[in-house]
Amino acid sequence: MQQVHVDPDACIACTTCTVFCPVAAATGEFAGPKMTGPAYERFRLSGLSEDTSLSYCANCKNCDISCPQGVPIAAINMVARARQCEKEHPHFLRDWIVSHSETLGHLIGPVPASLKNASLRNPLIRDVLDRIGIAREATMPSYAKRRFRSQLARLKQPATGKKVAFFPGCYIDLYEPEAGLDMVWALNRAGYEVVSPSAFCCCGVPMIASGFMKDAERNARKNVAVMRSLAEEGLPVLTGCPSCELMFREEMPLFFPDLAAEGLPRITDAQEFLLNCAQEGTLRLEEAVSRRPILYHAPCHLRALGIGLPGLELLQALGLEVQPANAGCCGISGSYGFKKEKHAIAMKVGAELFRVVRESGAKVVATECGTCRLQIQSATGVPCRHPVSLLKQLARD
Repeated sequence: MQQVHVDPDACIACTTCTVFCPVAAATGEFAGPKMTGPAYERFRLSGLSEDTSLSYCANCKNCDISCPQGVPIAAINMVARARQCEKEHPHFLRDWIVSHSETLGHLIGPVPASLKNASLRNPLIRDVLDRIGIAREATMPSYAKRRFRSQLARLKQPATGKKVAFFPGCYIDLYEPEAGLDMVWALNRAGYEVVSPSAFCCCGVPMIASGFMKDAERNARKNVAVMRSLAEEGLPVLTGCPSCELMFREEMPLFFPDLAAEGLPRITDAQEFLLNCAQEGTLRLEEAVSRRPILYHAPCHLRALGIGLPGLELLQALGLEVQPANAGCCGISGSYGFKKEKHAIAMKVGAELFRVVRESGAKVVATECGTCRLQIQSATGVPCRHPVSLLKQLARD
C-alpha cells in the first residue's frame, strides 16, 4: 500500500478544517477531518485502533483548501480508508459499482442505453440496489446511446494543422457525450483538431474515494503512459473535469510517488486553455450573448486546484452575464451521495446551494463537474450545463 509522505505533526490542531468541513456540519457521524486525518493517523502509525467514522469523509478537499499549514488531510484519509478496506470492506459490491463506472460500462455495453436507463428507473431494480447500499432516492446518471469517444471517432473535424488531446473522464464519456462534443466544437472554433485516445481510462478518483487504491494506481500508470506518448508528439492534453485534473496534478504525486518520480506529463484545464484562446483572439463568439441570468457553481475539486475559476471567466469573457453562487459544496462528492447511508447527508450538505439556485431566478446553472450537474439539476429542477456547453447553446453560427 502506498503511503502519503506527510508528517501528521505538521497539523497544529487549529480545527480550521473542521469549521470548513461540510460533512462535519451536516452529521455527527463524522468526527471531522482533523480527527480522522492527522490525529488518528498517529494512532494508525502506532498500530492502534481505527476510527470508525473514516468512511464518512467525502474527499471534497475543503479541509485541504482551508488548512493554513498545507496538510493534505483528505489524502491522509483516503490512504487510511484504503488500508481499512484491505482488512474489511462491508460494502464491497456497492462501492465497486459506484467507483468502477467505466468497467461496468464495458461489461453492459451491448445492452441498449434505453434498456439500461429504464432498468435504473425500475422500482424493483432500485429496491435491489437499495439493499446493497445504493440509495433508492438518489438520481442516477443516464447512459448515452453512444459514448463520447465513439462519436468523436466518426466526427469530421476541420484540418487546422494544430491538434490537442482531450481526456474526457468517465462522466462525459459514458453519460454526457454532448458536453465533450461541445468542447470539440469550441476547440475546433479556436483552431484545433481534437483527439481522444481509446487507451485513456478512468482517472481513478472514484476508486480512491471508495478504497480501491490498487485499481487507481493501475489506471494511473496506463494514463500516464498514454500522456507521455502524446507529449512526445507535442500534443497538449486537456480535460474539462476538475476531479480528473486534480488527480493528475495533485493526487498522483501523493498517492503514487514512484510513478511521480519518473516525471508526470502536464494536463491543462480545458476552460483555461479556451480562455487563453479568447484572450488571444483565436476564439471569437461575439454573438454568444444571453439576457437570461446564469448562475455558476465552483466545484470543490476545482477550488482545490487553486487555478481560479476559468470556466466562469470564459463565460464572462465571451459576453455572458454570469454570477457565482458562492454557496459551498453540492454534497454529491462524486459517488458519495449515491451511497445509502450518505445520501441524506449529501442532500443536507447541498441544501444551501439548492436554496441559492432556486431563489436566484437563474434559468440555468453552469459548472464543470458532471456529478455536480446531476445533483444540482435533480435537487432544484433548474437545468445545469457544462460552461462550454452553454457557449455552444447560446452562440449563433
